[in-house]
Amino acid sequence: MEDVNLTHQFLIAMPAMADPSFSKTLTYICEHNEQGALGIIINRPTEMMLADLFERVDLQLDDPLLARQPVYYGGPVQPERGFVLHRPLGNWQATLVVNHEIGLTSSRDILQAISEQCEPNEVLISLGYAGWTAGQLEWELAQNAWLTVAADPRIIFDMPPEERLVAAMHALGVDFANLSDVAGHA
Repeated sequence: MEDVNLTHQFLIAMPAMADPSFSKTLTYICEHNEQGALGIIINRPTEMMLADLFERVDLQLDDPLLARQPVYYGGPVQPERGFVLHRPLGNWQATLVVNHEIGLTSSRDILQAISEQCEPNEVLISLGYAGWTAGQLEWELAQNAWLTVAADPRIIFDMPPEERLVAAMHALGVDFANLSDVAGHA
């Protein structure tokens, strides 16, 4: 597992996942390298709507569709900090480039652009992120804590949150109901 790179992959939490932060989650991996991994949980909407978040940071959000989108629980690391997963990539002050079309931005300038021009229009805004130290994610994979599958941006940006985990499972060719909560090794 040494040379595995899960950037632009989905992590599907196995049914036996004991950590409540990750139970029944679908996580999009934005970066994975020798220092560790960073991802955003994409199927845990919070009670907060984007209109509320924008109001808290003194920005106007006039687009009614965007205003009603939920803010997501992105993970247990830095839950007070906002992250914008977006397509297209664009040019922002603090962006982690995932690939040629998707970025993860943590600077206010993207919120300003969403407020003023409704761009980028494909966004998932979270508070917090999921992080793994060097070798930790590889170890968790070896312990059967996760399944992985190539990410599909349509699952992130076009589907309701409650359908995303099932869609990723189907992309893998697995039915979640058939997964055992007992890990094993062949």
